[in-house]
Amino acid sequence: MTAADALSGRRILVGISGSIAAVKMPALVSALVKRGAEVRCLLSPSAAQLVSPIALSSLSRQPCVLEQDQWDHRASRPLHIELAEWPDLLLLTPLSATTLARLVHGLADTLLAATVMASRAPVLVAAAMNTDMWESPAVQRNWQWLLLDQHVLALPPAREGLLACDRRGSGRMVEPELIELAAESLALQGPLRDLTGRRLLVSAGPSREALDPARHLSNPSTGAMGVLLAQAARLRGAEVTLLHGPLQVPVAWLEGLRCEPFTSAAELEGLLQCHQPEADAVLMAAAVADQRLREPLRHKLAKDELQQWLLQPSHWEAVPDLLMQLVQRRRPGQILFGFAAQSGDVLTEAQAKFARKGCDLLFANPIDQAGAGFGSAANEGWLLQQGQAPVRIESCRKLALAHRLLDALALQLVQAGFLPPVTG
Repeated sequence: MTAADALSGRRILVGISGSIAAVKMPALVSALVKRGAEVRCLLSPSAAQLVSPIALSSLSRQPCVLEQDQWDHRASRPLHIELAEWPDLLLLTPLSATTLARLVHGLADTLLAATVMASRAPVLVAAAMNTDMWESPAVQRNWQWLLLDQHVLALPPAREGLLACDRRGSGRMVEPELIELAAESLALQGPLRDLTGRRLLVSAGPSREALDPARHLSNPSTGAMGVLLAQAARLRGAEVTLLHGPLQVPVAWLEGLRCEPFTSAAELEGLLQCHQPEADAVLMAAAVADQRLREPLRHKLAKDELQQWLLQPSHWEAVPDLLMQLVQRRRPGQILFGFAAQSGDVLTEAQAKFARKGCDLLFANPIDQAGAGFGSAANEGWLLQQGQAPVRIESCRKLALAHRLLDALALQLVQAGFLPPVTG
């Protein structure tokens, strides 16, 4: 059975304001429709000059709404009210400096602004503008005011990129793949900011242990689960450092994260030692090798030589248990979250590992079942917490699973005194 998609069946209104980034919106609309969402597009007059309403209508299978449409004398209700009441989610992408100012200061002088202000649907915005515009005091003041709106999930521009004005700097809108991911997060959790102010350290992806210059020992991990944990935590307000091995995920999923790559377990070990002291919680989702050569060969072995070399026990050593090292070094109150990829009797193996490791939480997932584990879009497994019965998590998309696990982590942070309890 296919895991449910949080965007399937959702009514999504995509509001597009006047930024050259509007040309990326057909890709986003197409992706949302492919996932089963019902999409309508509302364009500002400037946006209609930049991206074709016909293209958006064809991709969404719905007529585009333009500024002049609000003056139809045959309409029985004000158009901005009808549009405001229709969606489950409202995406305002790209968000220009002018539209940002309208929202913050309550200027409902366009159909787009009036619709957003009249809507009670959760809103996702993705800012896009020239570097100097983005960094101007007026825009930064408006952005900080927007962040106070409890029903808005706001994506700032990418830190660096080539802009339409040939400038390199901040201001470029994040890529449609990240907006799609944030929309899914908004559908799952709303604009939840329960991890605001917390510093999380997340590891993701496989390690690669060199055998010789042409070969290495690794595993099929794509890094998706760890990256989605990191991105979901960032969307919930956390400051996230991601330590990652070689990844097989969209590059856009890394935007907004502080990333430090590693290749070997030894490199990851060094990064953990460096970053653990500053973290309120560490999530060890990386798939680290268990064994490595004591000294990788500096020249490529022939096939017949390789087998002989690999069969020599003296050439091998165990990789240190990095999670147990974290437990030994932890500072008071720091939360440690382990992950275990298991086959066979997942729960029994996980309980033994949980007792041995000494971490606060552990999630164990099967790798020998179709539709779960390495390289799959969905996952399932068991969540173990100190002093509580194991919780079975049924198959779901990995972003949904990431939020389920972060819910448990947030509760632990509250109990450790790092977070105020969520109210209302």
